[in-house]
Amino acid sequence: MMSILIDSKQGKDVSVSCFGEVLWDCFENDKRLGGAPLNMCVRINSLGIKADMISAVGNDELGTELLSEIKNKGVSCEYIGVNNDKKTSTVQVTLDKSGSASYEIVADTAWDNIELTNSLIEKVKASDVFVFGSLIGRSEASLATLNQLVDVANFKVFDVNLRAPHYTLKTLVELMNKADFIKLNDEELYEIAKAMGCKFHSLEQNLAFIAEQTNTEYLCVTKGSHGALLTIKGENYYNSGYLISVVDTVGAGDSFLGSLIYQLCSSDCAQHAVDFACAVGAMVAQSAGATPTLTHEQINEFMSPA
Repeated sequence: MMSILIDSKQGKDVSVSCFGEVLWDCFENDKRLGGAPLNMCVRINSLGIKADMISAVGNDELGTELLSEIKNKGVSCEYIGVNNDKKTSTVQVTLDKSGSASYEIVADTAWDNIELTNSLIEKVKASDVFVFGSLIGRSEASLATLNQLVDVANFKVFDVNLRAPHYTLKTLVELMNKADFIKLNDEELYEIAKAMGCKFHSLEQNLAFIAEQTNTEYLCVTKGSHGALLTIKGENYYNSGYLISVVDTVGAGDSFLGSLIYQLCSSDCAQHAVDFACAVGAMVAQSAGATPTLTHEQINEFMSPA
């Protein structure tokens, strides 16, 4: 297998581990499966690479229901612990007129207290790619577990997903310095680069600044409806976006990154990878919910309309 992120597997299957929050996104009239790393995990699995979720739920009705829904999405719950002392996470989601979402995230939930076990260490050691986000860094307990797992991971992907007030610059920089691949959106890029002392204005200059400061060769910044910029070892690959009617943006960035990871693990064409990921992100944004079912045939048709 030719791949950008990993060496030839000599016939063995590629595997991914995703670490972080699993929760219920609560809307005005219903609730849906959520959590950025879980949304990525679902998307990677649906595209054809085995991805496992590392997290925790509460020993409550919402937790039982959440585990059942995760299984229904094709994701194993083997590495999702059940915490007897903390509740399953819920997030209140509000959509504005353009479909953009804002979030109210309850603190000190089960996924804020993910316990380190030998099975988790062995799982991450055996995975080709380890994906984690920034929200998990709000909790000392889960952050300590994350730092232990990062130390044994093979290729580390950091999904910057800023949700005020649940982050600090110190933790963000520490995690970026440990990552092999950093993904941000344009607003997050400018905010973090400025806080780190960047004096430049362009997207490319800010991304190059982050790359230099963190010694990272793989970076990606999404630009909403205007696509994305992928940087690999100093080479830039652009996609200018797809024209769609937005229903809601929940999970679009997560599916973008999940699709990008899938492509970078499956092929050696960086341009196709960012084109494919932008297409999937757009298709999610024009659908209701974070993890709509999308087939390869549907994605290819969307990318190459008749």
